[in-house]
Amino acid sequence: MQHLFTSNGGGALAERMGIEITEASADRVVGTMPVEGNTQPYGLLHGGASCVLAETLGSVGAVLHGQTVDRPFAVGVDINATHHKAARSGLVTGVALPVHRGRAVATYEVVIEDEAGDRVCTARITCLLRGA
Repeated sequence: MQHLFTSNGGGALAERMGIEITEASADRVVGTMPVEGNTQPYGLLHGGASCVLAETLGSVGAVLHGQTVDRPFAVGVDINATHHKAARSGLVTGVALPVHRGRAVATYEVVIEDEAGDRVCTARITCLLRGA
């Protein structure tokens, strides 16, 4: 568990992308990511960056849930994302809420919004829960 929260919960990639987790429980995980430095050639937030934010937040939620069923390791097995609107600057904020929390699988929906509160992306991540 301690390793999960090293480098703010998301590991080396999340740290490199500037992701900061601001709230974390099995019921809700919130984090931010800067648009700057995470753009595609047109200057828009890269869709893959949105997926990294979503997978980071959903995986943290899955790990926290997994601790309650003695399966504290979460491995992402599926992610999908719909990109609704472009973000060009500032921070985006993702909120991960559970859709399903079982003994072997946890699924979270992640809504990513820009600073104006407009939805940028909706993603769903499913994690396999593993024991020690």
